[in-house]
Amino acid sequence: MIVVRAVKTTDLDAVVALAQETGPGLTTFKPDPDALAARIARSKRTMEGQAAPYEAGYFFVMEDTATNDVAGVCGIETQVGLEQPFYNYRVSTVVHASQELGVWTKMSLLNISHDLTGYAEVCSLFLSPRYRAHGVGGLLSRSRFMFIAQFRDRFPERLCAELRGHFDADGTSPFWRAVGSHFYQIDFNAADYLSAHGRKSFLAELMPRYPVYADLLPEDARQVIGLTHRDTAPARKMLEAEGLRYQGHVDIFDAGPVLECHIDDLRTVRESVVVPVVIGEADSVDPLASGAGPAQAPRERAHRSLVANTRLADFRVGFAPGGVEDGVMRLSADDAAALLVREGDPVRVLATSHTQQSQKS
Repeated sequence: MIVVRAVKTTDLDAVVALAQETGPGLTTFKPDPDALAARIARSKRTMEGQAAPYEAGYFFVMEDTATNDVAGVCGIETQVGLEQPFYNYRVSTVVHASQELGVWTKMSLLNISHDLTGYAEVCSLFLSPRYRAHGVGGLLSRSRFMFIAQFRDRFPERLCAELRGHFDADGTSPFWRAVGSHFYQIDFNAADYLSAHGRKSFLAELMPRYPVYADLLPEDARQVIGLTHRDTAPARKMLEAEGLRYQGHVDIFDAGPVLECHIDDLRTVRESVVVPVVIGEADSVDPLASGAGPAQAPRERAHRSLVANTRLADFRVGFAPGGVEDGVMRLSADDAAALLVREGDPVRVLATSHTQQSQKS
């Protein structure tokens, strides 16, 4: 079975290797062993209730239990902007009019914003290309919402997700080229690296002091404001299906969109249920079960559900065939073992159908 579980200290080498597969723009998952070790330790402190509010965050890995292969990661920051500022551009509209000249213009402004301070953030979603099939990305993305639904009291009222912005074929950002490069005088990757490691003082020192008139930017930069990177389009679709929406905030480096919503409006929070487990042979085989590796074609089955245990430090979630019937969830012995549950244990279940893969956010 392929599961998403809480990260362990022993996962460090596998996580570093996975981070080396990423490209530019994934700010919160860089192949830095020290930074990733610190993040794993921070996640452990958060699970144990020992993290300060400003540093609290969770980190998860996707594992194929048949091979112990770590195929993906994802994370949740509990409250952004409490220690280091959480900057975005807010896209707004300004109107200039002159009755005397009969001139009326409507323009877009980019204003530096702290509006999302205190929001929870889903982040660091990355799935190895080896596993981008059979709805595995859907499991990785939705696992975070299953965790939030199960441990709702650990999170604030609102949630956001910064999505990777558009990059040209040569790996450069038209928005960075038109805006950021002039103010920061370093390349995108250097600025991205500093920001990812909490060294954000240069932003406050060098960022534009006044709103940026988007209409004065080059055409290629204007066109990418709020545009999602092609590799991140499936992730955006998944997040929007969950209930997040673009509401006019974009990333200050690449102008990628920020999606947001009230946590209580998330589909998983509203629709998932907690029921006891019954152990028995499932009626059908799920393609993400043990032995169904990334290269194998899925077998047809009528229905499947996301199933998570209700344990904090040992949290695990995966797809299982079937759904809740007569107030219980039936799992095969292998799936129950992979999810660390026994007969009669409670599990959180969300009925779902085959979903598109998502890759980065």
